Amino acid sequence: MLIFWAVLGGFLLDAVFGDPVWLLHPVVLMGRCITALEKRLRAALPKTPQGELAGGCIVAAVLPLGTLAVTGLSCWGAAKIHPLLGLALQMFWCAQALAARDLVRESMNVYRELQRGDLPAARKAVARIVGRDTQNLTAEGVTKAAVETVAENASDGVIAPLLYMLIGGAPLALTYKAINTMDSMLGYKNERYLYFGRCAAKLDDAANWLPSRLAALLWVCAAALTGSSAAGAWHIWRRDRCNHASPNSAQTESACAGALGVQLAGPAYYFGEYYDKPTIGDPLRPVEPQDILRADRMMYAESTLALALGLAVRALFVFGL
Repeated sequence: MLIFWAVLGGFLLDAVFGDPVWLLHPVVLMGRCITALEKRLRAALPKTPQGELAGGCIVAAVLPLGTLAVTGLSCWGAAKIHPLLGLALQMFWCAQALAARDLVRESMNVYRELQRGDLPAARKAVARIVGRDTQNLTAEGVTKAAVETVAENASDGVIAPLLYMLIGGAPLALTYKAINTMDSMLGYKNERYLYFGRCAAKLDDAANWLPSRLAALLWVCAAALTGSSAAGAWHIWRRDRCNHASPNSAQTESACAGALGVQLAGPAYYFGEYYDKPTIGDPLRPVEPQDILRADRMMYAESTLALALGLAVRALFVFGL
């Protein structure tokens, strides 16, 4: 039952407090480890495609396994000292593995600047949560970027870590976060990371394959619960869920686009380079700032639904019902 209460408590802690800016987050430590490993491996290995591929594979093995070992031993040691200490540590790390509250906070910052009509401030706000270039985005482009980020991060920021913590508690959830962090730092198909980041990207694809599809189905349910179009979410998900270079990123984006009746994605600039990405959804109406609020509501609804279903399944296994 420890994992049951740790997951429930962690979910509530994240919903109420999010991640305080003054508190060092595990992802920050993971990022520092990735940077240090990359620097050392690039210096030690041949500067060839084979050397870079080998270095990236070493990072992709060391960081997740190291995270699992450190967090697993820490939780075990805390529980040995006292069961409540073990529960508290797991609950705390479960909360840190989730990002629902921060996702809403950051997207709401974008919404408020758009409502004020301050486009430069809105661009600056959305730049905190997207990887694309934002300096030339229109108000509609800023809105689309915020909605897409809420939809995509509903999967890898909430549903995926929630699924892994339901299976293996905080250690497995943080191991997933290590994989996801590697992909966000190394998984670019540019000259620097084409080979070095390949293992990290493939590992992230594998880790997110099932969670992203569960998240999309839950988004369809969330659309029905929040007054958006469940039929539209289902239709566009079925049609456009593969309209992305990643096998997972368009899963929730397509369900979101269909639920809202708008068109998302499309061409964008990353680090000054133009990418002709396919669109997702149909432009039944223009995207508007209120769509950020609607996406946030659906994200919270699907997260709560995932928590309820996950805890129910776990309770059934625990009690053998």
